[in-house]
Amino acid sequence: MELVLISLQAELLYPLTLSRPASMLRAGTLAIASKWERLSGIVPQYIVEERLRAKYTRNKTLIGSILLVNDRLVPEKNIAGKIMQLNANQGFRSGNEFIAACFNDEHELNDFLDDQAILSFQDIASEAQIIAHASDLFLHADEYIRQDFELLSKGKSSRVLSDDNRLIGPLDQLFIEEGAHIHCSMINTTAGPVYIGKGAEVMEGCMIRGPFSLGSGASLKMGSKIYGPSVIGPYSKVGGEYSNSVILGYTNKAHDGFLGNSVIGEWCNLGADTNTSNLKNNYGKVKIWSYKDSDYVDSGLTFCGLIMGDHSKCGINTMFNTGTTVGVCANIFGAGFPSKFIPSFTWGGQEQSSTYELDQAIITAKRVYARRGRELDKIDTDILTDIFHFAAKYRS
Repeated sequence: MELVLISLQAELLYPLTLSRPASMLRAGTLAIASKWERLSGIVPQYIVEERLRAKYTRNKTLIGSILLVNDRLVPEKNIAGKIMQLNANQGFRSGNEFIAACFNDEHELNDFLDDQAILSFQDIASEAQIIAHASDLFLHADEYIRQDFELLSKGKSSRVLSDDNRLIGPLDQLFIEEGAHIHCSMINTTAGPVYIGKGAEVMEGCMIRGPFSLGSGASLKMGSKIYGPSVIGPYSKVGGEYSNSVILGYTNKAHDGFLGNSVIGEWCNLGADTNTSNLKNNYGKVKIWSYKDSDYVDSGLTFCGLIMGDHSKCGINTMFNTGTTVGVCANIFGAGFPSKFIPSFTWGGQEQSSTYELDQAIITAKRVYARRGRELDKIDTDILTDIFHFAAKYRS
């Protein structure tokens, strides 16, 4: 069987899905695609937006039935099991939202993609966990972290927590992977599990309340204060106060400052003492930029901080207003609160801003990659180039 994750309405999750399919978003410790691979035993294939096709490919030479799944569906073992048992020309939906369908061959799949014709759809709205907004990643982080904790710890033994630390709560809700280092810190698992990834480091004086996940190779700087449910992706550095937020990976928030109810992409850097407002002074609902509507819309949330796309940076002492959206490759600095919507490839702040020229942004991205022993290849450069041109209408 071939498992194909299809991007549908990717604009709902822009700017995070400008540079990746939704299946690569970290819903808990694991990306959605990784969850599918663990639950199904099948390496997923992809149908994505044109700008991403060179990086996220599909091998059409595979033989057998084809299982097509909405890539914004967060799988857990029950619904994944039901989807894996679908017969040909059967499918699931949630209201008007496509969830999954099974086809005998490529011809039947193409017919479906042309007109969405299928013999039998069953509505499973009560079971489907579909990411409809970027904020869903922190709103449902508690549930996602718990699901992944079970997947990642089942049948394995945790490393022993050294005696110079203090654990509050059940020991079986703490899992430490090989190569991780934790010293002179306090961990509270009373409210939920704490997962420390392979090679991660928790420096002295950190205070962690679960549910929480620290990715492989990531580090918490000395004296960090972590409020769950929160996720820090691999090879990220975090310090200061961090609450109910998700960092996808390879991002630095290494200094003091508050990040709350936020989602930050990869290869970002938040300057020292950067702070996010996550609550309006009048305790009202937060409006946030919608790429689909090209306007600010009511998020329905009382708590909402910052949504930031890949490769964006901000200077020291940056203050982000409640419900701010920052695109890809923005470089933000200057006095006062920046705009609540900062398009991709913006250079500057509230007082004055201009276009962050593509060639200069790529030079910076290459330098950042090199610091982590990585290389920005032509495929990733082409993706950034496409985003630069896509975002021109917003910068103007």
